[in-house]
Amino acid sequence: MQRQGSDGGSAVFRIRVAGGVLLAAHLALVAWLTLRPLDVPWVSPANLHPLAGIRADLALGWPEAARRIGRGLALLAPLGVLLPMTGGRLAGSPFASMVRTVATGTLISLGIELAQTGVPGQVADIDSILLNTVGVALAHVLVVPAARARLRRRAESRRRAAHPREEPAQGRTPTIPRVGMAP
Repeated sequence: MQRQGSDGGSAVFRIRVAGGVLLAAHLALVAWLTLRPLDVPWVSPANLHPLAGIRADLALGWPEAARRIGRGLALLAPLGVLLPMTGGRLAGSPFASMVRTVATGTLISLGIELAQTGVPGQVADIDSILLNTVGVALAHVLVVPAARARLRRRAESRRRAAHPREEPAQGRTPTIPRVGMAP
């Protein structure tokens, strides 16, 4: 069994632990924001028509629409960075990482919307699932590839510093001709 040295194993472990702690804290905050009962005099019906809520937000004017759409994009956007961080893969496929992260973000958003159906004052909205998914994808695309490239460069430079180059070859190695055996 090979032991992890101080050059890479502990850094990966620290990144995974930090990602797990931040992920748990973020999900707790999201649960508190989205699943607490609201005391409201009336509740609008659930929005099950894709993009209808976004169109209604745009009809309110650009400042209000930007605030509402931005809030929908930002709610689960940190998952786009935190989920790959807890996985700790530096050399994985960027496309596979994107698919895993977006699928997980979509399922979490769907779970929140389904849980909201039983909370007083909260209403399910298909557009929030769409906005949350786009937010996760944008955060992943903007942050994860650059962070992985930086971490790979750092690991490679540490590996080169730990293993100095060998001296260049002096030339061909001399060979001794084989002598045949007599019958």
